[in-house]
Amino acid sequence: MTKSGIIIQARTGSTRLPNKMLLPFYGEKGIFEIILQRLKSSSVSIPIIVATTANKSDQQLVEIAKEYGFDYYTGDEENVLNRFIETAEHFKIDNIIRLCADNPFVDLDALSFQINSFSNNYDYWCYCTNQLKPTIKTGYGFWTETVTLNALKKVAASTDEALYKEHVTNYIYTHPNTFEIHFEKINQNVENLSNLRLTVDTKNDFKLLKEIYETLLSKNISFTASGISNFVKDNPQWLKIMEAETLKNIK
Repeated sequence: MTKSGIIIQARTGSTRLPNKMLLPFYGEKGIFEIILQRLKSSSVSIPIIVATTANKSDQQLVEIAKEYGFDYYTGDEENVLNRFIETAEHFKIDNIIRLCADNPFVDLDALSFQINSFSNNYDYWCYCTNQLKPTIKTGYGFWTETVTLNALKKVAASTDEALYKEHVTNYIYTHPNTFEIHFEKINQNVENLSNLRLTVDTKNDFKLLKEIYETLLSKNISFTASGISNFVKDNPQWLKIMEAETLKNIK
């Protein structure tokens, strides 16, 4: 029987916004801890593992993971592909749900649907736009992706390019004839907000999303893709800032 697990990709050594995982985002908690807290409080029942680096600076992430009772693995900072392979092998995970810790607004309902929808016939499962663009290539920040360990091993054996070592699943969705891929289309109302950007990559992202996060909680808005996007849509000043950041940081 195959085993699924969530692997959270996190490090403190971001180039554009150093230490963004630990900067106070809501109260004293950083985005990394907020994601762990949300997962801990959710109905997700499969293993959750933090995959960070062996750098001394990332030991803080390890300590936070331990506080929440989550397993962790430390590996290479630059070769993220290999870090995922090693993490999955260490914890005997066959199907990897990859969650980037840049995304404090991750939709946990969508995550649960994804976990339940993955079939062993697939190598890769992701949410996508109507043009079949994986949401990992957007700034929406709501969705995760699922990939098999075997598929990642196949990538590692097929290429030595730095691009594919850094961007774990890029080789898979750019070689659709080599892998069995399932694209799950996102809600059209969310996609229509093409400037929506809820991933933390820059100082401006951090400042804006901190404000949005605090506002959502104060107004008890549902933390789902539709709930958050509908709320942001009614605040065009936010979308204007998001558009500017998206243009400066095209994926």
